[in-house]
Amino acid sequence: MKVILIKDVKGMGRAHEEIEAKDGYALNFLIPKGLAISATPVAKREAETRRKQFVDRTELDAALLAQNIASLADAHLVIKVKANEKGHLYDAVGETEIRMAAKEAHIDLPEDAIKLEKPIKELGTFDIPVATADAFGKFSITIEAE
Repeated sequence: MKVILIKDVKGMGRAHEEIEAKDGYALNFLIPKGLAISATPVAKREAETRRKQFVDRTELDAALLAQNIASLADAHLVIKVKANEKGHLYDAVGETEIRMAAKEAHIDLPEDAIKLEKPIKELGTFDIPVATADAFGKFSITIEAE
């Protein structure tokens, strides 16, 4: 039975693809779970339209992300945390804290874009690498005591 996947299905295919599935699997699992619809001519046209929109949106998102990463080169963020007299932090600064500081500076980054080798545990200025599939860059942050 030919079906069009609505969502990605492991081992079967990606969303908006037309696949051949066994009748029982399609009728008893894929269609009732909302993972696929029957491949009618109307559904095929709609799937093609959705696939084109998905590709266009993905390309636009990638371009915006590359632009954000390029704008990060000039960015300098300051994060204030509690530290002792020797300059050691009570709580390490990790990817989550850096992403939140970037968000406060109106810079949106995906969750997995910041590539920190290990959390920062002392005061100072550090270069933070940022990478996605198509673009990479870095920006600096300064960790200051409160």
